[in-house]
Amino acid sequence: MRPSVLFVCLGNICRSPLAEGAFRHEARAIGLEVVADSAGTGGWHAGEPPDPRAIAAARRQGVDISGQRARQVKAEDFRRFDLVLALDHDNLRNLRALMPKGAAARLDLLLDYAPGLERQAVADPYYGDDAGFDLTWQQVSLAARDLARRLRHGEI
Repeated sequence: MRPSVLFVCLGNICRSPLAEGAFRHEARAIGLEVVADSAGTGGWHAGEPPDPRAIAAARRQGVDISGQRARQVKAEDFRRFDLVLALDHDNLRNLRALMPKGAAARLDLLLDYAPGLERQAVADPYYGDDAGFDLTWQQVSLAARDLARRLRHGEI
């Protein structure tokens, strides 16, 4: 069975699309078949593509996230995905409140999978410039690499 991972930030147009793209890229690089998606705890951007600056940051790394569309987290996500990874503490708290009783998904912070960045939030680049999106890419890529490796070796 393929591992399934959902990446969650607030609006699903910056951090979580980058995390999804980085994770798909890392999983493909090591031959790991996965189910990956991203969502937001808020639905303001539902149906929209990622922020153009996020698309550009991923593209600079050879990853195309332009086909993704924002959506809001649904109750069924907690049954559909093995791992639901929040990009910051506020979203983790919101996910815990949204998680239906009996759902088996494991909730964690994404950077708990980035050596040296555990318990930290992914930088939110929304109000900044391109450099902020590149920093976010670096953070989510580090976590995605370790996450993919750990899933491949059955450590999670």
